[in-house]
Amino acid sequence: MLIVMTAQATPADIERVCKKIESLGFRPHPIPGAQKTAIGITGNPGPIDPAEFEDFPGVAEAIRVSKPYKLVSREVKSEDSIVYVKGVPIGGPGLVFCGGPCSVESREQILTSARAVKAAGAQLLRGGAYKPRTSPYAFQGLGEEGLKLLAEARAETGLGIVTEAIDVETFDLVENYADCVQIGARNMQNYSLLRRAGRSRLPILLKRGMSATLEEYLMAAEYILSEGNYNVILCERGVRTFNDHSRNTLDLSVVPAVRKLSHLPIVVDPSHGTGKRDRVHPMGLAAIACGAAGLLVEVHPTPDHALSDGQQSLYPEQFAHLVEECRAIYEVLARRRAPEHALA
Repeated sequence: MLIVMTAQATPADIERVCKKIESLGFRPHPIPGAQKTAIGITGNPGPIDPAEFEDFPGVAEAIRVSKPYKLVSREVKSEDSIVYVKGVPIGGPGLVFCGGPCSVESREQILTSARAVKAAGAQLLRGGAYKPRTSPYAFQGLGEEGLKLLAEARAETGLGIVTEAIDVETFDLVENYADCVQIGARNMQNYSLLRRAGRSRLPILLKRGMSATLEEYLMAAEYILSEGNYNVILCERGVRTFNDHSRNTLDLSVVPAVRKLSHLPIVVDPSHGTGKRDRVHPMGLAAIACGAAGLLVEVHPTPDHALSDGQQSLYPEQFAHLVEECRAIYEVLARRRAPEHALA
């Protein structure tokens, strides 16, 4: 159920509707829009009679939401959501670039990486302090020491930090250092971790699972929003298919599909999506052309010596070239759209 308030509805009107929802044993989710506030309802096992709310002051209409995912749907919020990470808007006009190594390896490595991606035009720094790896013998990250090094890189460069939490036990620690907490592909359906992310004060970057359908992906995001955290960024990072020419199949068709169904911003990770350095650049350009809000790219000062994912990491100069060309594509598309907006 979705309660749409009138443009003239007062805070008291909205509070009155929320109290009514709570009295029924359900949870209200006020979602402000450009013109009106909508109030989503979760926790109801079945349909709610619209007559419960239609006579309340300030209520324009009560409508049923047809999608299984409620809060992430455009039925609840028609305009695009903008999520801010350390003041950087994701989902609005312009592009966001998040670059950095797969994992934090040393002080010199992460500071060199941060300086390089900053110089190339990135606004955010990525780097894993905790790394879920396929092999138990592979490098698992530096843990809290890695988080401290990321914080040092932020202090020097001003870049916002995006880093992964791999379990509920270490989430608090990651939250203390990060500006945005990443939930990786392997954890997309780790529901206890998603619920913890939903109680976080930080934005969440949710990567699509390796074999997840679009509906499963949006339902994972719904777990986070249902706990009260509406600052979610989606990330396409490739899915598992039968191909043998790349690490994963980067499903760029999901970008316009998400934008049609959901108000949440979506970015693309062409590094994990291809697993091949020479394919990151062309697929990154394609991601911007099809409507992604930005890119998440692995960048390493010496990829051949990286402790993880060196084969898909760009050299700093390659990343700078990618940022430049992505912005050129975005500007061309923005000019093509401008007459449409002018006529609207």
